[in-house]
Amino acid sequence: MIAGPLPDLFGRQRECEALDDLLTGLRDGGSRVLVVRGEAGIGKSVLLEYAAAQADRVVVTWARGVEADMELPYASLHQVCAPFLDGIEELPQPQRDALRVAFGTAVGDPPDRFLVGLAVLTLLTRAAETRPVLVLVDDAQWLDQVSLQTLEFVARRLLAEPVAMAFAVRDPEGRSVLGGLPVLQIKGLEPAAAGELLASAVGGRLEERVRDRFVAEMHGNPLALLEFSRGRSAAELAYGVDASSSPGVQGSVAGRVERDFAGRLGALPAATRTLLLTAAAEPVGDARLLIRAAASLHITPDAAPAKAAGLIEFGEPVRFRHPLVRSAVYHGAEPEDRRAVHRALADATDPLLDPDRRAWHAAQAADGPDEEVAAGLEQAADRARQRGGIAAEAVLLERAVEVTPDPWPRGRRALAAAEAHFSAAAPERATELAAVADLYPLSPLDRARLARLRARILFARSRSDEAAPLFLDAAAQFTAAGSPLARETYLEAISATIFAGRVHGPAGARAAAVAARASGAPSSGSKAADALLDGVAALLADGCEAGVPVLSEALDLLEHEELNTREAAVRWLLLAPVALEAFIHYAWDLHAWDALSSRAVRLARDIGALGTLPPALIYAGGVHIHYGDFAEAARMIDEADAIAAATGHAPHKYAALVLAAWRGEADVVADIVEEARESAVRRGEVSLLGAMGYIQGVLFNGLARYEEAMEAARTGIEHDGFNFTGLSLVEHVEAAVRCGELDQARASLARLIELTSAAGSGWARGASARSEALLAEGDAADGLYRTAIEEFGRGGVVVEVARTHLLYGEWLRRGQRRAQAREHLRTAHEMFDGMRAHAFAERARRELLATGEHVTVREPGPASALTPQESQVASLAADGMTNARIGAELFISPHTVEWHLRKVYTKLGISSRRALPEVLEGARTR
Repeated sequence: MIAGPLPDLFGRQRECEALDDLLTGLRDGGSRVLVVRGEAGIGKSVLLEYAAAQADRVVVTWARGVEADMELPYASLHQVCAPFLDGIEELPQPQRDALRVAFGTAVGDPPDRFLVGLAVLTLLTRAAETRPVLVLVDDAQWLDQVSLQTLEFVARRLLAEPVAMAFAVRDPEGRSVLGGLPVLQIKGLEPAAAGELLASAVGGRLEERVRDRFVAEMHGNPLALLEFSRGRSAAELAYGVDASSSPGVQGSVAGRVERDFAGRLGALPAATRTLLLTAAAEPVGDARLLIRAAASLHITPDAAPAKAAGLIEFGEPVRFRHPLVRSAVYHGAEPEDRRAVHRALADATDPLLDPDRRAWHAAQAADGPDEEVAAGLEQAADRARQRGGIAAEAVLLERAVEVTPDPWPRGRRALAAAEAHFSAAAPERATELAAVADLYPLSPLDRARLARLRARILFARSRSDEAAPLFLDAAAQFTAAGSPLARETYLEAISATIFAGRVHGPAGARAAAVAARASGAPSSGSKAADALLDGVAALLADGCEAGVPVLSEALDLLEHEELNTREAAVRWLLLAPVALEAFIHYAWDLHAWDALSSRAVRLARDIGALGTLPPALIYAGGVHIHYGDFAEAARMIDEADAIAAATGHAPHKYAALVLAAWRGEADVVADIVEEARESAVRRGEVSLLGAMGYIQGVLFNGLARYEEAMEAARTGIEHDGFNFTGLSLVEHVEAAVRCGELDQARASLARLIELTSAAGSGWARGASARSEALLAEGDAADGLYRTAIEEFGRGGVVVEVARTHLLYGEWLRRGQRRAQAREHLRTAHEMFDGMRAHAFAERARRELLATGEHVTVREPGPASALTPQESQVASLAADGMTNARIGAELFISPHTVEWHLRKVYTKLGISSRRALPEVLEGARTR
């Protein structure tokens, strides 16, 4: 049984019960996460201490955020992992290498922070095999950014491991931190409990009205009540000896407590105050380092007066009574005194063992420009980047700019800082640093980098075509400088115009392609990237007839180019979306779509690039939609959403919408489409309107709401300049024919034939043949439908095979050829019913009933009860993967894999993984 609350936890029964529940669930083998939120001094830290005190038979590990430590990457994460690093050798090699590089114990490519997160998840999970693990994180709002992101990733991936995490977050500073996780909101104590706490701290009986006034004034803040009454008698409080507690004091409770702490400093000896300031400037709490710094300052490290005043505890590590004490000490000191202690700390810090912290202290000690200090910061920033600490790199470079004396290196460092801020998702700060860089002399190459950065910032804010001219200008500058970045930047310019959905005008994709072709830009160093730019440029500048063959030549390079470094793999992943869009919408090549998206998923998994894995999974899911394997598509889409949520990215809704449209889920599509339209208008992303038009065209054609389908498809055609024109034309031809708008249908058919004629793929030939059949009659129509079925089959586009059987069957029934109609309608119904394409299946069912045939609707099998995650785990287990391999594949722990498998066995009525292949294969063929 869990013991009762600690003596000073008055009025916190609800909060203690929540933490008791967390510990009970942890001991029972389950994962738990809790974010304790509240203002400074409200009792969050005490509640975490309570949890630690109650955590018998549990391994407890701590991280404590310190404001001054926020710029050192992975500093806080190392605190959490330190007790378990003996087990690092047992991690899978990619995880082991990533964690070592992050902690600075090995040299290698900068690790993806989410691969580091997976390594931490695995490390904690393996440690928990012996005893449950409780991770406590105090002042999470002050963790270095990459540590916070990593711990948040771990928290969102916990499911079936005996690992619990409790975070304390100060509001309002941490309001945006750890959103969406379970919250325990802490407020001020109720008056009765606050009165009890105050009475326990005051010597003598406190008059009731004085107590009530004091409680009200402190808003039930426990720290305020304790600190303002500390060492004071009931009489002193009752008769106003303590003027600071009078009602006239203004400001927040936290501010008043901080001022009270600052007031205690004045009574301390000068040497003790300097020692406190030194401790406040050094967040690690290393007592030996503090002693060395004190020697440099020529002071005796006498902490006894500070300990007696209740401000600090000297041990290993050195700890302030409360973060507000540290804040009061540091911010209350004179600037010259702060610089002096930072100078002493820099001298006392080992330049070989901890060069980054030494560089940071040296920078804080600088009272003017100093090239040696700036160079040290730049080196520290480079080490931060190599460990994956992009946010830390940005801050270190920014400080380097401030202390750089000469204009040339100052401009270069300002540009690097701006680029790092942009990579760290801080575009406002990137804009400010870019403006600083522009004030100083830059090389032609750096001027080009600055132009591209400004284009990227603008493109990130708005997908309109305003960014394209900036990209083109940057690309021209790169070309003039002979930089291999030129071709990459031309691709960015084309991509910007694709999102904007326009192909004409000075900022259009065609203009960008013409400029790229005429530029004479040097090779990018990647044959695949160069070939892709050549193919896309030819496609846009010269049309499909000229462009598709050139584009097709790039396919083999994109599929098989050797990628020997992580940087090369990352660059390939950035090329993949442009390549996929071109092969999907102009080469009409489903096999290329499959090959490229599969490689993208594999690469992203192999290097742990969780930022690019969700879109890769979305593209791969789109392949399976067209293969008619909606269950596999749903698994990939759900995995993409789960990873996006775990990594703090927005979900990718496009593929989910396409799947919902094919399934005929009108309600699902309607809400998201409206939201997407508003976003498209707001951000100038016109191509998104084209996507929505195509999606609604599929949906409404499936539901036989042809007028709506015709209007939606027309929107897809009119608002798109690159991606969805062809697919929208297919939907428009069918809808227009059904509405009797034959002139509109013929016009769309002509454009479709123009778009597909150069492709030569089964998908392209099937799309044009079926669309022609809809407008043909007699034997011509009959032959075209048969050709379409054959060509779609050759192209592997199973959903379109089923749809052509449906359209052919409808045409045959209207021609009174009922026996033949039944054959095709039956095939269409079986295929669509098996896919769970409900709207199209219902269309086929109605047509079959009209021919006089009874239709049996397929009953779902046991496998349909599996969640997408369970299906994914079951499928990989059926392929023979171990739990550890499955966990690495899906970015979950082996414990979670086993938990999912137990549920799978129960739902499928089997007892082991040996039966999975047969059961799952039977489900696919039902």
